[in-house]
Amino acid sequence: MSAARLTLLAGAALGLTALAACGGPPPGDPHRQIGPNPYLPDIHQYLMPPMKVPKTEPWGSAVPTVAPGLQIKALAQNLKNPRSLYVLPNGDVLVAETDGPPGPVNRPKEFVMNWIEKQAHSKTKAAQRILLIRDPGNGAPPQTTVFIDHLTSPFGMVLVGSDFYVADTDAVLRFPYQTGDTQITAPPQKLTDLPGGPIDHHWTKSLTASPDGTKLYAGVGSNSNITENGMPAELDRAQIWEIDRTTGAHRPYATGLRNPNGLTFEPTTHVLWAVVNERDELGPDLVPDYMTSVKDGAFYGWPYSYYGQHVDPRVKPQKPEMVAKAIPPDYALSSHVAPLGMVFYTGDALPVAYHGGAFVAEHGSWNRPQLNGYRVVYIPFADGRPNGMAQDVVTGFVGADGKAKGRPVTVAVDGKGALLIADDVGNTVWRVTAAGAPP
Repeated sequence: MSAARLTLLAGAALGLTALAACGGPPPGDPHRQIGPNPYLPDIHQYLMPPMKVPKTEPWGSAVPTVAPGLQIKALAQNLKNPRSLYVLPNGDVLVAETDGPPGPVNRPKEFVMNWIEKQAHSKTKAAQRILLIRDPGNGAPPQTTVFIDHLTSPFGMVLVGSDFYVADTDAVLRFPYQTGDTQITAPPQKLTDLPGGPIDHHWTKSLTASPDGTKLYAGVGSNSNITENGMPAELDRAQIWEIDRTTGAHRPYATGLRNPNGLTFEPTTHVLWAVVNERDELGPDLVPDYMTSVKDGAFYGWPYSYYGQHVDPRVKPQKPEMVAKAIPPDYALSSHVAPLGMVFYTGDALPVAYHGGAFVAEHGSWNRPQLNGYRVVYIPFADGRPNGMAQDVVTGFVGADGKAKGRPVTVAVDGKGALLIADDVGNTVWRVTAAGAPP
């Protein structure tokens, strides 16, 4: 694309954004959309949705803000777009430095929206690899090595026995692993293909294993906001796959999930849970992103309906029979907060108020006039179910000046019970411990 055309489209983007921001309802209180029964306002469709993304700036000596009783410091800095975390049984921390592959732009509107959204993303080129961070345990700084290199937009990671699995954007790969390995150079075995390009709208592929280790579960997001790229582009997408770990055969475990991530099993009930990014362009407070238990064979609405059986009028042709099958999710997180990571806390190193529930990383909004998300929250659980309001745990990623120093992507719990946060804009992995805990 020529420089002149880029300049013309960028100017159009600014004009359309200003035009879009002038119309539509003002955003409501985001707290009304947290919990099992969120407030759902009337639909408001846009030529262009209101867009607001914060400019970015370095952390410098600053750190995120944590809730009382906690403290935070960097585990690793100056990384290359850290987006996903996994902790090995021996305590080694794996960090996927990754980003999505470039995709085709089919419409001027897509160019405008992508151009604006990317203003809030890291300007650092992703390394497309997995790093290993090891704490030597003697007070010395952590040691960092390249664990696996030359991957294709890796995101999900899980270890089962001596098999280490990576969900690239287009395949699940298997590598041999022995406890203590700091590098894997063996070529991977492809377990199964995943839907990839050429569009690959939602490229992150979350991955986890069943408690008995026989199955893998992969989150495969939709290839559009609301099927604007055509239904053929959505083949095998907007669903969670169940994959046989031996043969690679797969089946749709649950469908109608626009962009499922954070796949993990609740530790007391052994039920699969996920966080899901819902659809855009229906208003600043539609549709709430959510976390939910994932029922085998269930349909969660996308694209025909949202939050159960609320019909999306943009989808043509309508399918009332599919809407009738749609079930509502368990717990709303508020609109456009973009949750990408979730972990249940089973440790005892953090204050007791954080025991037994789920931490969720909210990457943050770009399509509402007031920012939403950009934080890590904690949702209390009782008897395997959400039990109370989401609580802010780590905030301050966006400063009082409106600039973003970071954006939380995924979360994990390390071998000592600390909470880890991947921050892709700040190129940092943060470590949260109880106040007064030793480094």
